[in-house]
Amino acid sequence: MTIRSLILLPVALLAGIALKAQQTPASADEVLKEAFSQAGRQNKNVFVIFHASWCGWCHRMDTSMNDPSVKAYFDKNYVVRHLTVMEAKDKKALENPGAQELLVKYHGDKQGIPFWLVFDKNGKLLGDSQIRPAGAGFDTPGQNVGCPAKDDEVAHFVQLLKKTSRLSTEQQAAVEKRFLQNQR
Repeated sequence: MTIRSLILLPVALLAGIALKAQQTPASADEVLKEAFSQAGRQNKNVFVIFHASWCGWCHRMDTSMNDPSVKAYFDKNYVVRHLTVMEAKDKKALENPGAQELLVKYHGDKQGIPFWLVFDKNGKLLGDSQIRPAGAGFDTPGQNVGCPAKDDEVAHFVQLLKKTSRLSTEQQAAVEKRFLQNQR
């Protein structure tokens, strides 16, 4: 082995380790810890969306929340984070470690995606994407609205935003109008 090989081998190994570290998604715990910290500094709540690369409704949810007509409302009130779950075998490396367990904890594992949760800055669950019978608590699984599109789904979504943000009546109406466009 030459001196050059002896020098390049450790450099190549370190580069490979660094590349692998960059490609490994953060764990769900790390994502949430960072989000709660930012939410505390910015006096916001945390909006977590469980999604996958193949999920058309997940992309529609992101498109709707990032629409210029409503994006500022979400940015002002929430720290939005995504957790990747349920990927196909060839894309399992995209999943956030621990995200599936979190999805199970909040009764979303049999609900389909997108599935979303809203927490306060301290990690207390304030709401989620499930419509439940009146009076039922978060420990009772409900029906996931996913990306709200139908009237009752959008109504649930807007009611949750009303409860967990400082959106004005006009801003709530703009969100309702934008998400109702998902019916098409």
